[in-house]
Amino acid sequence: MTVTYAAFDISDYLDNDEVIAEYLTAAAQDASPDVLLAALSHVAKARGMAQVAKDAGLGRESLYKALSPGAHPRFETISAVLRALNVKVAIVADGA
Repeated sequence: MTVTYAAFDISDYLDNDEVIAEYLTAAAQDASPDVLLAALSHVAKARGMAQVAKDAGLGRESLYKALSPGAHPRFETISAVLRALNVKVAIVADGA
């Protein structure tokens, strides 16, 4: 008997603002910047890459490039994407 599984796509589960905020917060805490870029890419995919690019004032291809692994996007680009996703960055003291 062969069992086949559907491919897991995190974007399918990023369906409300609270879940998205928690997901991005967890990703931002990782030491690797690629983790946050991947998370932003997943959220943009969930919201519609073309719409997020438009809302951020970017071309769709530019958005894909900015959020690709190993990319070094400018702060202004990340800030524009965050605004387009309707999330804010909060800085808090580390309790350690």
